[in-house]
Amino acid sequence: MSTNDQSPDCNIGFLLQDVARLMRREFNRRVQDLELTQAQWRALSLMCRDPGMRQCELADILEMQPISVARLLDRLEASGWVERKADPSDRRASKLYLTERAEPIMAKLRKNGAETRAYALAGVSDKDRQMLSDILTRMRANLAADEQLECVT
Repeated sequence: MSTNDQSPDCNIGFLLQDVARLMRREFNRRVQDLELTQAQWRALSLMCRDPGMRQCELADILEMQPISVARLLDRLEASGWVERKADPSDRRASKLYLTERAEPIMAKLRKNGAETRAYALAGVSDKDRQMLSDILTRMRANLAADEQLECVT
C-alpha cells in the first residue's frame, strides 16, 4: 500500500511527530547562539509554563530518565537559572522555579518560538490555525484524561 492510499487517521501520529521534530530542529537553529542544549531550553520553557512543577513531572514530559533530569537541573541551577524548593506536601520531593536571572533567556526563547511558529504556519489562514489548535487541544485532553502522574522526586 502506498502512503497515498492510507487515510489521514492512519498517519496522524507520524505526521504530528514529524512536524514536532522539524519545529524543534528549526527552533534549535534559531537559538544556537544561546548555547543551550535542546533539553535545557525545553526544561526552561516547561518550568516557565508551570512554575513549581515537580522534578518527576519534568522528567515525564521530557521523556527522560529522572537521573538525567537531575543532572540537567544541576547544570541549570549552577548557571543560576533554576532553583529547587522543598515541596511542603512531600519532603522527598522538590519543586522547580526559574530565577530572575532566567528572564532574559526566556525572553529570547519566546521571541524565537514566535518566529518558529510563524515560519511553520506560513500560508495557513487564521481560521485554519484556530481549527488546528482546537483539534490538537481536544486530542490532548482525550489522551490525558486518564493519565495520572504519581511521582516522588
